[in-house]
Amino acid sequence: MNVKTIANGILRAVAIIAGVVILGWFFYKIQSVLAYLAIAAVLALLGRPIVLFLRKRLKFPNTLAVVATMIFMLSIFLGILALFIPLIAEQSKNLSLLDIEALKGDLNTLYLQTLDYFGASTGSFNNLLNESHIEENVLQGLDLGFIPNFLNSFVNALSNFSIGLFSVLFISFFFLKDSKLMQTGILTFVPNDKESNLVKSIDKINNLLSRYFAGILLQLFILFVIYTIALLIVGVENAIVIAFLCALFNIIPYIGPIIGGVIMITLTMTSSLGADFSTVILPKAMYVLIGLTIGQLIDNFFSQPFIFSTSVKSHPLEIFLIIIIAGLLFGVIGMVVAVPGYTAIKVILKEFLAEYSFVKKLTKNL
Repeated sequence: MNVKTIANGILRAVAIIAGVVILGWFFYKIQSVLAYLAIAAVLALLGRPIVLFLRKRLKFPNTLAVVATMIFMLSIFLGILALFIPLIAEQSKNLSLLDIEALKGDLNTLYLQTLDYFGASTGSFNNLLNESHIEENVLQGLDLGFIPNFLNSFVNALSNFSIGLFSVLFISFFFLKDSKLMQTGILTFVPNDKESNLVKSIDKINNLLSRYFAGILLQLFILFVIYTIALLIVGVENAIVIAFLCALFNIIPYIGPIIGGVIMITLTMTSSLGADFSTVILPKAMYVLIGLTIGQLIDNFFSQPFIFSTSVKSHPLEIFLIIIIAGLLFGVIGMVVAVPGYTAIKVILKEFLAEYSFVKKLTKNL
């Protein structure tokens, strides 16, 4: 091996590394566009059955079927968004979000009622938390001034959200109108002899993920019904909106149900501020906790196994390990996209590397 060959090898390696770095930097800079494409792809998968139904059963032209589907999905989204307006207004009033001192007083009241009920506010500890020292001792160092700043940031984020919404709707329209659009773009970078394998993979992925996202919607609907019943039984205002919000958190595996449960119990307790803790607030919270437990038991032992076995053809333990690994590597986003990503990888492996025994065992159910 002469010096020229070594030099060429080094230059080639440096060029490859530089190319990978530049490509990574480019993807980092357009991450918002990639997010729009991913969301639009999911919406296209969800809307695909509706478009097919309108075209085949009702004989709609393709463009009209897509437009009708987009209007239907947008109406659902705007309707859900409108449901949150009363909740935000009510909770803003209950928590006195624009009155920091009133908010501190409400939190102190709830805190002291909790301590008193469980017998913690006795003796010297009770003296420490007397009315003249509540702010100094309980809320010392607690700065709630971030709330107005958060509201200002929320307004700015809303403008960015409108841009993102328009972009997602625009991309989704063309994904639905031309179902082969993404496939054609991907085939541009694939050798001719591999095109048939890729086409099969894309069709398989579309079918599996369509069933998966439909299963997720069914899962969220079941939890939404259970949570709504639990909240209506205890008489919580805006029960439907709170139930929907908390059910939506189940999109995030394992962590989402905990976050949703904490939010549901917190909103239940704050909706009754000023009432007696032992006879009103605590019983309501306990009944809601029972409803949460029932919902999660049904979800963990019935809904999730059904979704994983019938949609993505994977064992629940297999999915559990993939979600944990993706969460450790990429955080919450990784946990959300773990199952769709893993399913796509399995399909591609089956089409391109089916001769390997490991791939055969891994993809035998696909």
